[in-house]
Amino acid sequence: MISAGRLALSLAFASSALAANIQAPNIRLPRSATANRAAVEQIFTESYAAYKKFAFGHDDLLPLSQSFTDGRNGWGATIVDAMSTMHIMGLDDLFLEAVNFSSHIDFSKSQTPDTVSVFETTIRYLGGLLSAFELSGQKFPILLEKAKEVGDKLAFAWVGSNDVPFGEIVFATNTPQIATSNIAEAGTLTLEFETLTKHTGNQTYADLALKSVRHIANLTAPLPGLAAQGIDPTSGEFVGGYVTWGGGSDSYFEYLIKHARLSNTNDNIFADTWHTAVDSSIKNLLRTSTVGNHLYLADFDDSRTIRHIGSHLACFYGGNWLMGGRLLNNQTIVDIALQLVDACWNTYAGDATGIGPEAFAYISTDGNFTGGDSPSADQLAFYAEHGYYITASDYIQRPEVLESNFYAFRVTGDSKYLDRAASAVASFNKFLKTDSGFAGLNDVNNVNGGLIDDNESFWFAEVMKYLYLTFDDPNHISLDSFVFNTEAHPFVAPPAKPVYGSPQSILPPPTKPFQLKKGAPLPAISPNPRLPKPIPVPPQS
Repeated sequence: MISAGRLALSLAFASSALAANIQAPNIRLPRSATANRAAVEQIFTESYAAYKKFAFGHDDLLPLSQSFTDGRNGWGATIVDAMSTMHIMGLDDLFLEAVNFSSHIDFSKSQTPDTVSVFETTIRYLGGLLSAFELSGQKFPILLEKAKEVGDKLAFAWVGSNDVPFGEIVFATNTPQIATSNIAEAGTLTLEFETLTKHTGNQTYADLALKSVRHIANLTAPLPGLAAQGIDPTSGEFVGGYVTWGGGSDSYFEYLIKHARLSNTNDNIFADTWHTAVDSSIKNLLRTSTVGNHLYLADFDDSRTIRHIGSHLACFYGGNWLMGGRLLNNQTIVDIALQLVDACWNTYAGDATGIGPEAFAYISTDGNFTGGDSPSADQLAFYAEHGYYITASDYIQRPEVLESNFYAFRVTGDSKYLDRAASAVASFNKFLKTDSGFAGLNDVNNVNGGLIDDNESFWFAEVMKYLYLTFDDPNHISLDSFVFNTEAHPFVAPPAKPVYGSPQSILPPPTKPFQLKKGAPLPAISPNPRLPKPIPVPPQS
């Protein structure tokens, strides 16, 4: 475990030497990696074949009912989301088919529903199109043209002099919807918009995304560097004071360091704010379970109380801290990140299917408060054995635990991460496979709990890609040459700078203490822009 002395070290240190590469040098793959990589490709091709048979042109496959949904506006989300993975796997025929389909998408209006999520459309459609454009050597300019169409529509989310975009737009009328947003929605646009600027020469795209992040970073936060989850695009002020690395906040923190790396900007606010957020999290949110000594990041609620909860979605933080720790040449962050990766993997290893739950909780020396019900007798018994207990038992094909596992392997070269990925592949084949593709699970701790009739597009974009690349040549899509967006679409990165952030990158304390605005509504606990979509009644044949 990390000693108390090391935790007390200031994370302001930044080496004057060249920043370390993210990946470990000279990683050697065992012979088993080839077979495991092929097994992942087989899952992808079986999943996509079922999608083509029952849902082609629509957003998601319903594998149990052999039908489809259009919860991502009916533009063929699975096809666009899968393109970068197809190219990485060398599935050229499928890739060319996807390029042809994408070239005919009508982005002038949503097919269904009327409103368009700025966040989801940016990470899936804009990110997918731009990544495929780059990965294919810019041989298909139509992909950039379609990305520009999407970007031009998304730009209507910024109204007047507002720094923060609205979260939803009606594409048919270019009308943003007036509603409270969150920092994940408002702060997860930089990688895609700056890449669109890179290829079009239009600085407006990058400027829009960057002014939103700068605005959030400059607000007085509940904890240093840790922005509150809710934000009002109209006023530009936080709504409530809930702090989490989970849904509703997650990719805002993720993109701070990723933007710094992809852009090599000399504006240190991005890397510095990320560094401060990590330092603040270590000082305020880091908790160790009383069973197993697993290391987790807690939430911090509006009453300034620690909530001992975690989620599959939040488990991206291990990989993100590994990336940032290496870029800052900060071994303390790397060491803590590896323990966070281990704790999240423990939620896979501890249950009956070997697949992690949607949400979990734990007990630390400061208690077991979660903001909800106290653990039941069954949950306490489970905790006594595993060091966590399940609070939401479903698995909707999330990638984050496997994402962090991938980063951990690329950073260390330790074969235990290959073993973990192979275990996940075996569990997917055993528990998720149907006659018509791969589905989610109702209960990861009940092998007879039944399946969820949905196959998310991020199954193709993220889960399959991270697993495949874990077993692939580390020099293929190297973390030192690409930056992944939050949907796992890789963008070509320039050579790394010698150092990221300021030599003293811990930001000064705010000029005034954070206060919850009187009468401001409290946000729901961890509102998540990536919750599973409502599944409508399948169309009748």
